[in-house]
Amino acid sequence: MKLTGLQTFITLLSLLAVTVSAQVLAETNPFPHRDKFKDVKVMEMEVLKATAENVTIVDVRSRYEYDTLHIKGAVNIPLNSDSFGQSIADIQKAEGKQIVFYCNGGKCKKSYEAVQKARKAGVADCIAYDAGIYAWAQKVPEQSVLLGKTPMRSADFIDNDRFKSRLIDARTFEAKKSGGGLILDIRDRAQRDTQVFPFEEERAELREIDRIKQIIDNSRKQGKTLLVYDKVGKQVRWFQYLLERQGVKNYYFMKGGSEGYYEEKLGKFRFDQAGG
Repeated sequence: MKLTGLQTFITLLSLLAVTVSAQVLAETNPFPHRDKFKDVKVMEMEVLKATAENVTIVDVRSRYEYDTLHIKGAVNIPLNSDSFGQSIADIQKAEGKQIVFYCNGGKCKKSYEAVQKARKAGVADCIAYDAGIYAWAQKVPEQSVLLGKTPMRSADFIDNDRFKSRLIDARTFEAKKSGGGLILDIRDRAQRDTQVFPFEEERAELREIDRIKQIIDNSRKQGKTLLVYDKVGKQVRWFQYLLERQGVKNYYFMKGGSEGYYEEKLGKFRFDQAGG
C-alpha cells in the first residue's frame, strides 16, 4: 500500500518520538553501557580513591587526552594501540596488582572494552572504573593532573556548562562560516572519510601543535571566529583547554562533529521529503 504524504510524515514523527525517547533515557542514565557489558566488574570512585596506591591505574584514552587531564599515578596505554594486550600483560606481570581501567566517563565504552581486551590477552585481574576522569577531576582534584600540574586547581577545570556554551548546531555553524569564520577540522587522518566543507577548511590533528598554533594566530590576525569540528564532538572538549590556554576568545565547536552534521542534514532531508 502506497503511503500518502501525510501518512509518511506521521510515520516519520513516530520514529522521531521513539528516537528522542531513547536519547532522553540514555542522557538520564549515568552508565548506559553497563547492561551491555554485564560481564565487566566495575569499581566505584570512593573505592578507587581509597585503594589507588594498591592497584595499577591505566588510562586507555589517547595521549592527547591523557596529557591534558589524568588521574595522578595513572599510566597511559591507549585502547586502540596495536600492542595494548601485550602491554597490559607486561605491566601486570611486572607489578602484580589489580589493573583498573578508565576513560572519559559513564557514557564512554572504552573502560569496559579494555577489560574484555585484557582478558583475551590472559589478564584476568582487571576492572573498570567507569565513572571516568570527568567525575574524578571534579570530586578528587588533589589526585588529578591537569596540564602537567597537580593538585589540580578546580577553577582550571572546564565543566559541562562551560563546554556546552561553545557548542553550536550545524545550521549555526554554517551561518558563522558564511559570516567569515575560519574552519578547523581536527579529526585524525583515519577519521577523514569525507570533507565536510571542501576547499573551505584548515586541517590539523591534535598532535600537530605547531600547525594548530599557526592556524589560531591566523584567525586572530584576520579577526575571524574559529570554528572547530571533530568526528563525534568529543575531541573538541580536550581541544578547548589548548584554546583557553592560548587566550582564544572567539571560537565555537560543532555539536556532534562531522557525524552530527550529516545526521542533521539527513534529518532535514527526510523532513523535506515528507512535505514539511
